[in-house]
Amino acid sequence: MKFTWQQLLCAERERSYISANPLDIRTEFRKDYHRIIGSASFRRLQDKAQVYPLYRGDFVRTRLTHSLEVSSFAGSLGNTIFRRLIDAKTPEIDELVRENCADILECAGLIHDIGNPPFGHFGEFAIRQWFADNLSRLEFKGKCADELLTDRMKADFLNFEGNAQALRLLSRLHCLIDMETGMNLTFALLNTIIKYPTNSLEIDKKCGNICRKKMGYYCSEEELFRKITEKTGVGNSRYPLTFILESADDIAYKTADLEDAAVKGLLPFATLVEELKSEKYRSKCRTDEEAAELENAADALLHSKESADKFGTRDAGVRAISRWIVKMQNKLIYAVADAFCDNYEKIMNGELNEELLAVTNVRVLADAFSDIAYRYAFRSAGIVRDELSEDAVMGFLLDKITRAALAFDTENMRGYERDLTEVLSENYLEICKKSCEGKSDAEQCYRRLLFATDCVCGMTDGYAKEFYHTLRG
Repeated sequence: MKFTWQQLLCAERERSYISANPLDIRTEFRKDYHRIIGSASFRRLQDKAQVYPLYRGDFVRTRLTHSLEVSSFAGSLGNTIFRRLIDAKTPEIDELVRENCADILECAGLIHDIGNPPFGHFGEFAIRQWFADNLSRLEFKGKCADELLTDRMKADFLNFEGNAQALRLLSRLHCLIDMETGMNLTFALLNTIIKYPTNSLEIDKKCGNICRKKMGYYCSEEELFRKITEKTGVGNSRYPLTFILESADDIAYKTADLEDAAVKGLLPFATLVEELKSEKYRSKCRTDEEAAELENAADALLHSKESADKFGTRDAGVRAISRWIVKMQNKLIYAVADAFCDNYEKIMNGELNEELLAVTNVRVLADAFSDIAYRYAFRSAGIVRDELSEDAVMGFLLDKITRAALAFDTENMRGYERDLTEVLSENYLEICKKSCEGKSDAEQCYRRLLFATDCVCGMTDGYAKEFYHTLRG
């Protein structure tokens, strides 16, 4: 199957409309950009953690600043890649395709994490773990939810992912005009953020196909998923621009996490140099080029420190790392651009099963960045201690909100649950009620549980903590 850009760049929306202003010369993808930037859902990212929940410093990244960086990298990658393809006289690729792809990628960078719950990636884990521990204890209309729900419905919660929640938020929960199409973004943009065109029962992390690494959509959005992929022509394959978006995200967090850890004092300069020169990374290199990239990165870091020392700057090690990070980002960006162009035919045939960084000479270097950040930042004593508090917050909120969601408008509803329902999102509640109309008990139970996760995921870190304290009295 050969994809075509004419179909891939589908500017249709779930709800069609006619522009009221004939002077509006924006493309549909630029209109998407303005819808996103002006949305409350995007603004909430300023109080959602990237790595350090509830951190009050003014340097360390939040989901908002991370998303802005991903948007910038994605747009740059799009322009670089499609300029090369134009220069190579690749069929179908012209200036309009380059411009549209860059616009789509900028938009996708802004919203790729918009569905993530409070407290960073730990929030996703906390939701999965809570349902694994509690699904058998939940009841709807006197029936056990574990027995009432289908295997696919249960798997949606047990494999909860911010990726699937992002599609749901953008297409259903963000009530811009109505309660049916959400932000009503173009199909090309929505397809770009679907990193994993796989449902919760098809996940297979060991199969070697990146598409099946995680879940990309819930049961509730399957019809929309089919419509999107039919319009763009990719079917169950990964959308070509998704490879670029994924790479922009990887480059952003792999480098930024190192810088943030250094600024917080968790990763000293000497330690980072020692790690980059470690034999454990060199032993993973399959080629001399991969080993050379590791060596060159360590040398560049030392050179950056020498420059910082010459200027006599305070915290020369941290300054050196920050300056070095920019060089590493450029290195990774150009490597990804090469990989996309080199694998262009595979990508356009739906045959590339790996992420782009995995087929570059900087593969081991990029993996080293992730490993170092995980050990020195994500597993630092402060983060682990915070996760204990966050687990208490997430567990309590899920317990209270889920039970209220299953009880509202039933004879089992208690006064506390009625009051709690009334202070949760009115829009989300109306969407839930409408989606339950005429449905079976299993479907109603599933939609009510989605309402609970929708409410929790819509909270910022600060609001989740505050709401927890409010409910605890």
